[in-house]
Parts: sequence; structure tokens; C-alpha cells
Amino acid sequence: MKKGKICTSRKDRKEEAARSDAMASERESRWTICAVIVFLIAICAAHITDRPASSRPHRKTSVLKMDEAALSVINEVEEEMMLYVLSDHCYQCLPQPLGIIPARPASGTPATVGFVVGTQHALTLLINSTSTQQQCKVNFHFGEQGNYSLWVKNLNEPSQISCAMITDSDPINSYLPILFAFLVFAFLAALSAIWSTVKRLDAVTNLLLRLGGTVETERLINSELGTPNRLVDASTESIIPATTGRRLRSLDTFRGLSLVIMVFVNYGGGRYWFFRHESWNGLTVADLVFPWFVFIMGTSIGLSLSGSLRRGVKRTHLLWKVFWRSLQLFLIGVIIINPNYCQGPLSWDSLRIPGVLQRLGFTYLIVAALDLAVSPDRLTNLSSETCWYWVHDICLYWPAWLCVIILETVWLCLTFLLPVPGCPTGYLGPGGIGDFGQYQNCTGGAAGYIDRWLLKDNHIYQTPSSRVLYFTTMPFDPEGVLGSINSILMAFLGLQAGKILLHYRDQHRQIITRFLMWGLILGIISAVLTKCSRNDGFIPVNKNLWSLSYVTTLSCFAFVALVFFYYTVDVKKWWSGAPFFYPGMNSILVYVGHEVFEEYFPFRWKMANSQSHTEHLAQNLLATSIWVFIAFLLYRKKIFWKI
Repeated sequence: MKKGKICTSRKDRKEEAARSDAMASERESRWTICAVIVFLIAICAAHITDRPASSRPHRKTSVLKMDEAALSVINEVEEEMMLYVLSDHCYQCLPQPLGIIPARPASGTPATVGFVVGTQHALTLLINSTSTQQQCKVNFHFGEQGNYSLWVKNLNEPSQISCAMITDSDPINSYLPILFAFLVFAFLAALSAIWSTVKRLDAVTNLLLRLGGTVETERLINSELGTPNRLVDASTESIIPATTGRRLRSLDTFRGLSLVIMVFVNYGGGRYWFFRHESWNGLTVADLVFPWFVFIMGTSIGLSLSGSLRRGVKRTHLLWKVFWRSLQLFLIGVIIINPNYCQGPLSWDSLRIPGVLQRLGFTYLIVAALDLAVSPDRLTNLSSETCWYWVHDICLYWPAWLCVIILETVWLCLTFLLPVPGCPTGYLGPGGIGDFGQYQNCTGGAAGYIDRWLLKDNHIYQTPSSRVLYFTTMPFDPEGVLGSINSILMAFLGLQAGKILLHYRDQHRQIITRFLMWGLILGIISAVLTKCSRNDGFIPVNKNLWSLSYVTTLSCFAFVALVFFYYTVDVKKWWSGAPFFYPGMNSILVYVGHEVFEEYFPFRWKMANSQSHTEHLAQNLLATSIWVFIAFLLYRKKIFWKI
């Protein structure tokens, strides 16, 4: 009887292991099915959402591009005038001439002239007479592919002129594709959550095992090998510390989300302006992801180096690995941002040196070296009654904090005290037509000057985002030398998040409380630096400069986001982190791969209508999801590219 019970117990364990493996496999594969469904729907939606535009032939959509509208100016005044345009998003900019408005040829016959205007932001139209006297001013936000008429008329007195804007044909709603994609993803996520709940029922699980039994399942049930290692007793698993012995899924999920958004915006983001980098001050979705990636890198540094030191690895060996990895990141970055393999031999005269991976490599080297210099081999266990227990995760590493404060002081001094030829000291503006055109060649102030002095003009980025709105002509690199100091600060704040996870291990409430406190403190600092405004603060939020307020604002967001991921993924386990978890586990491969194969099928193809947000959005979503799927396959095959 005992032998029979032992056999039965062993068989039960095997069946339970097989059931667990089958459920895990199905949970991972359902994200693949969801992704395929989304893209089939997105491709179909490209044709559906394009129909309203083509069904109105009286619109001049054939000559208009994305983010453009047609404006007809009808002049009933017997005087030639000049039309100027100014974007409300352009801070302290000079109005730009759009064209001449001819005088009416005869009484009762108005003159008509057509223009194309932008639709991304509200515009101010200024009509001046040839004597440069302003006649009228109209502020209006044009809609994409819309047709508008601006009537210029005399009032009762010939010297008084009125302007009236009329909508001739309604614009299209270019945001419907985003809404449609969001609803589809939300529906699939809800469907997946419902299915995950239903699937946990014993009756459903047994039914799935019977219907979907495979050769592998039978082999596991009938085999004597490997079963005990596949099953972990619940009581044993509950005492495994969340930050030791296994990776924190929340960190990989957060890293993966940042990477997925980064890939999406790099591929074009559907050509929507808010999925592109801000021209100068302010934030868009594209400006969020790189700092978050740097933040999570700092958190991972704290966890990985602490584990290595506890295992007895020598600091000199770890320092060499840090240096070698930083060098590899720098070299890979230089290679992928200079893709001349299709354009003949690479010219050293135009080699761009700064870049994303170069910034990551340099930041990683400095922050990891600081952590190695001050971290103890074993974590200090302080009693909660110690007077400085609540700040011991900071006080124990005060030399590193001192170094970071010194570096930040250097950034402040160089930014606001370094004399820049031809520019005001402490200038933070974009140059070009900004600041009323007074400092056209001062783009970036000290940051741009240092890059052009150290690296020379030909070795930095030639087409910065400031050219779009401010019409700048100077090269400027958003990954330049001076901004690297603040990226060190960003990674160091991420390192502090890692120290909190280490020192308050398994104390979930303490960890979450400290994350929120850091978010609050950094948010207050950002509010003071920016005066809660886009352009009027002491130090505006600026991605191109990697300004101090940019770092504090994005770090505030990162701490709050980390609370969400940590609580839902690692504490409550309401969410497995899929599908973002998979690219987070293979971040370097996904980033390098998406840069190298950006112009290749199936990531890009010739569109039927290249001036359609819908087709661009479908293409960019598909390309991004392919990389998520590739990361999922690599995860299943246990293939991870680490350098």
C-alpha cells in the first residue's frame, strides 16, 4: 500500500508539473496571438480610416501632405499686403513671411491667393501693409487636410481693415487611428486578463490538458527525470527574497516598456508630432524613454554589483568588466549611428561621435565605478531603532553622493558662467529665430559651444530637432559632452532606487513609501526650477540640453512608474510583465537590431499613401511588435545577448 501511495503521489507531482508548464507556455503564447490579431486589424483599419478623405473630392487632399491645411486669402482691399505666420509653440520667435497678398484688381473683384499652413500647433497670422503697418491679426488652429478662407475687408472707414476666418471644408480627424489602436489593445488586454482568470479554474485547466495534450506533456508525465526541479514548493518560494536569487521582473518590464516606446518613436511614431522629440523646451512622449532607460540601468547596477560583491568577486575584476562593457557600448554606438555601408567608404571627416549607446556606456562607467568605490562587501543590517535608520540607504554612500553633487556643480558653473563668443552668458535658448532672432548662432549656449570646441562641427549631430520650429543652422548634439553629466545624475538616482530595494528587502511598504517620497521631492525640485511653466522657469525642461529640471522631472516620473510596476508585477503578481518583459530581457539586441534593420522589410515598405498617418502608424506598430515577438522567441530559446 505504501508503494502504491508513493507511485500515486509521484504521478500527481508529474501531472501538476506538466499542468504548470502547459499553463506557462499558453500564457506566453497568447501575447503572440494578440499581437498578430492587432496588426491584421491595424492593416485593415488603414483602408477604413482613409475612406472619408477620398470620399470628398472637393478637398485638395491630393496636394496637401500630413499636418497641412489649405488657406485661401481673399483680399477686397485696394492695397497689396504681406502675410506673416507665427507658431504659438515657438517661444519669442520672429514672424515668418508666408507670401504676398495682391491688391484687388478692380472694384467688386477680390484678389485670391492660396497658401499651405501647418496644423501641428495653433498659428498666429499677421497681415501687414507694404508700409509694415499691422492691419489685422488672427489666431487659429488649423485642422489637417482642411480648407480655409481668410477674408480681408474694409470696414466703414478705408483705413480700418477686418479679417475673418471661414472653414470651407472640415478637416479629417487624424487621431482616429490612435484611438482605434488603443481600443483594440485595451480590448485584447481585457480579454487576456479574463481568460487568465478563467483558465485558473481546475475544471478549465483539466479540459485544456485533455484537449491540448502533446508528446512533450506525455513525456513529462511518464518520465522519472527532472520533475522535482520543475516544481517549487509554495512555502519555499514565498521566503525567497524578492531582490536576491532571481531578477526583479518589474525592472525588466519597465526597461522593456521604455525600449518598446523608443523603438516605436525611432521608427516614426505614425508621424505624429507628439511622438517626436520636442523642438526645444518641453516634453513629448519621445522625450520620456531614454532617461527612463538610463534610470533603470542605474537600478540594475546597484543590484548586480551588490550580488557580485556578496559572492566574493574582486573589485578589480568587476571594474575591468565595467570598463570593457562601457567600451563595447561606445564602439557599437559609433558603428550603428554612422551607417555608410550602403553609401561607400566611411569618411572620418564626418564621423559622428556622440550617440545613445555612447552616452549609456560613459554613464555606466562612471556610476558603476562610484558604486564599486563605496559599496561594502556585505550589506549593513541596522536596527530600526537606530536614529539614522530611515536614511541609512543614503548615508552609507555619502562619498558617492558628494561626487555627484560636485559633478552637478560643474554642470551648473559651465552652463551659466562659461563665456560663449557672441552669446550671452548662461544662454539656454535654441538660437535661430528664437529670442527674436538676436542669437541665431547660439544654439544650446555652453553645451553646444563645448561640443563644437572639443569634437568639431562635423563630428556632432547635423540636424537637431530645433531646426523644425526655430530654423536653426548650427549643428547641435542632444547626446553631447555637457549633458552627460546630468545623465550620470539620472543613473545615480536609479542607483538609489536599487539601494532602497537592497536595504529594505522584503519590506514592500517601506520600498514603495521611499519611492513615492523620492518622487515627491524630485517633483518639488522640478516645480521650483521650472516655475511650473514650459519656458519661463529658471531652468526649463529640455531634452536637447539634458537640463537639471529635465532629469528631476523624468526621475520623478520614473520613481512613480517603478512603484506601479513593482507593486503589480513583483508584490501582488497581478501582471507577469508580458509582453514588455521580453524585450527588457534582451534590450541591447533589440535596440541595435532595430537601428541596423530599420530600412529593411518587414520593418519598412513602400506605402500606397505616404501622406497618411494611418499607414505610418500601422507600419511603425507592426515593426515595433515584430521586435517584441523576436524578443519573445529569444526568451523562449533562452538566448540573451549580454556584453
